Amino acid sequence: MTATTALPTEERVVRREALHFAVRNPKLVIGFSIVLVLALVALFGPVIWSVAAPNEYVALPMLPPSSEHWFGTTMQGQDVFTQFVYGLRTTFLAGAIGGGIAAVIAMVVGFTAGYRGGMVDEVLSMLTNIVLVIPTLAVLLIINAYLGIRSVGMQALLIGLTSWPWAARAIRAQTFSLRSRDFVDLARLSGVGTPRIIAREIAPNMSSYLFMTFILLFGSSVLIAASLDFIGLGPTEGVSLGLMLQNATQWSALQLGLWWWFVPPGAAITAVVGALYVANVGLDEVFNPKLRET
Repeated sequence: MTATTALPTEERVVRREALHFAVRNPKLVIGFSIVLVLALVALFGPVIWSVAAPNEYVALPMLPPSSEHWFGTTMQGQDVFTQFVYGLRTTFLAGAIGGGIAAVIAMVVGFTAGYRGGMVDEVLSMLTNIVLVIPTLAVLLIINAYLGIRSVGMQALLIGLTSWPWAARAIRAQTFSLRSRDFVDLARLSGVGTPRIIAREIAPNMSSYLFMTFILLFGSSVLIAASLDFIGLGPTEGVSLGLMLQNATQWSALQLGLWWWFVPPGAAITAVVGALYVANVGLDEVFNPKLRET
C-alpha cells in the first residue's frame, strides 16, 4: 500500500514545485502572456469589434490610423485592423495544424526508433535523414506550382510533413536513454506491449520535453507559413499576416510611407515567434533544476 501511494504523492510534489517556479519565471510568464493576448484577439476579435470582411472596401484608401480605423486603410481602402485580426487567426491556425502534425509524426518515429532499435531504428533513422536534407521550400514551390493547392489546411499539412525530422531525432535520443531504465524493464518483464510501454512509461517521463518540442514546432510552422505567404505561395482566399506583408510590398507601402500597413503584421509575426522562443527558454529553466535562478 505504501509503495502504491508513494508515486502519486511524489508526482503531486513535482507538479507543485514546477508550478511554483513557472509562475515566478519572467520569461515563461511574459512569453505565454504575449501569445495568449494575440490568440484571444484572433479568436474573439471579429466578435468583440464587429469587424467586416477582411477584403471589404470600407473607406477611402491610404487613411492613417484613427479612432475609426485603428490601423488605417490599405491602398484599396480596406481596413488594416480587420485584416490583422483575421490574419492572426489564419497564422495561429497554420502554426497549430502544422506544428501538431509534425509533433505527431516526430513522436511516432522517434519513440518507435528509440525503443525498438536494431533494423527498425536504422530504417526510420534513414527515412528521417532523407526528409531532413530535402529542401522544404523547394518542395512546397513545386507542389504549389504544379498542383495549385493554395489553402491554409493544405499549406499546414505540407509544413507538418516536412518539418518533423529534427524533433524525431531528439525524441529518439531521449527514448533510447529511457528504454533501459528499471521501470521499463519491469513493464517489459510483466508482458506489457510496446505501445503501452511507450504510452504509459516512456512518454509521461518526457512530457515536459515533448511540450517544449511542440512549442518550437508551432513557432517554426508560423514562420514557414508567413514566409510562404510573403513570396506569393499563400492561400488564394482569405488573409494572413504573411499575405498582408506581401500585399504591402507589392503596392509599395514602404515607399509611399504607409507604415501602418506592414508594421502590424510584421510586429505580430515577430512577437508570436519570439514569445514562443522566450517561453520555451523559460520552460527549460522550470523543468531543469540546474537552470533555475535562485
